[in-house]
Amino acid sequence: MPAKSIMIQGTASDVGKSMICTALCRIFSDDGFHVVPFKSQNMALNSFVTADGGEIGRAQGVQAEAARVVATTDMNPILLKPKQDMMSEVIVHGKHFLNMDAKSYRNNFVQEAMPIVEKSVRTLQNTYDVIVLEGAGSPAEINLKDRDIANMRMAHLADAAVVLVADIDRGGVFASIVGTLALLDDDERARVKGLVINKFRGMRELLDDGLAWVERETGIPVLGVIPYVDVNIEAEDSLALSSLRFKKPKRGEFAVDVAMIRLPRISNFTDIDPFFDEPEVGVRLIGHVYELGTPDLLILPGTKSTMDDLAWLKEQGFDQALHHLRERGTKIIGICGGFQMLGETLLDPEAVEGNGESAHGLGLLPMETIFVGNKKTVQMTGTRGQDTLTGYEIHLGRTKILRDEVSPFLQLEDGREDGAVSRDEQVIGTYFHGLFHNRTFTRQLVNEIRAKKGLAALPSDVKSDAERREDAYNMLAEHVRANLDMKKIYEILALEVSV
Repeated sequence: MPAKSIMIQGTASDVGKSMICTALCRIFSDDGFHVVPFKSQNMALNSFVTADGGEIGRAQGVQAEAARVVATTDMNPILLKPKQDMMSEVIVHGKHFLNMDAKSYRNNFVQEAMPIVEKSVRTLQNTYDVIVLEGAGSPAEINLKDRDIANMRMAHLADAAVVLVADIDRGGVFASIVGTLALLDDDERARVKGLVINKFRGMRELLDDGLAWVERETGIPVLGVIPYVDVNIEAEDSLALSSLRFKKPKRGEFAVDVAMIRLPRISNFTDIDPFFDEPEVGVRLIGHVYELGTPDLLILPGTKSTMDDLAWLKEQGFDQALHHLRERGTKIIGICGGFQMLGETLLDPEAVEGNGESAHGLGLLPMETIFVGNKKTVQMTGTRGQDTLTGYEIHLGRTKILRDEVSPFLQLEDGREDGAVSRDEQVIGTYFHGLFHNRTFTRQLVNEIRAKKGLAALPSDVKSDAERREDAYNMLAEHVRANLDMKKIYEILALEVSV
């Protein structure tokens, strides 16, 4: 018997579809069902590496973990990673396929993608009890609808009941619901079995008249009003990055000041998430040199276009500023593309990153990077001293050390060495994404900075990242279950369960 399918669509981007899908994956799993997430086409700056080296959207990796299943590329067969204006890398079943502009993708590739997507759906239907599908943006983008393979076309393909989610925090929630439904075709609207209002703040009784009106107007029941909740679960795109401005500390407010440069083509920015959990640590996102100050730790993050973002850093004056920061005692860590920028020379003979030109790096580490077309995506385990660290690698390019002024950062379990550390350990570069999610390492790093400033060390016993994620999934599931009519959802799906 094919799996039952429920699809979470939204009235707009960033209404909370991913979070609700994550909650449902954990709820269905808790209730004894073999559940799996699915998103046909995902555009995301943050990605997840599967056990077999495939690259999928980070949201589906997170949802798979919440569902207690191993992530596979069938859960997100097509991933688009923005590289430059109107240009994205197209990843099919976890592997680089080609780089394509938006017009070519829409006109030439979308129809080719349908057999790929359908095969993944059928595989999941024959393997699991329940599929939780996630839509993209809005299903009512009438200018894109004929080539939209992420919303109602998927609902029809999987025979999914659709729940439409609207974000009340941004205002106009009832107009967004009614307007979205008005722009759907009759067969699409018939698939919408329930409405959810997300990110609610305030007194619920003040909303009741509006809920009654929208049910009368649409004929579709409101299945829940989900109060706003801040759950520590990784985000998938740059819309979520903008919300970090609310966590920006005032200068001098925290004992340890961590700054990350917000590159124009930043990727996998979830690398810094653990610092938000560290006591007395403030995190700042820096877009201009004048915002730098003198942080204790500066992070140069990953990027989808190292050469372009390196040119931007120089135009903004960050190249000189980073040298001054090092002289003033700031520790500098570059990850992936940020690591490549720290070197002396970057070569692009195959025009992988652009037009084939070479560039001078920031000159903080004696190394050279050559970009090659074969993209490396792999989960990683490495050791540094007595610590064993886990993470993942996603990059184009091979980096070699030019002089023995540095030592390797990690010894990897496959025998390779990763990264580089300057003799004074003030500058570190690594391809190792997820470094700071190794919480003991991060606490040691924070305590190293605290000791340098004459501050007492924080306790060394910290909860692991896996334990923190489990706590977050359980908390989110409990929160959503308490505010969502799960009994009605099970009725819609014709599934029997005690709730």
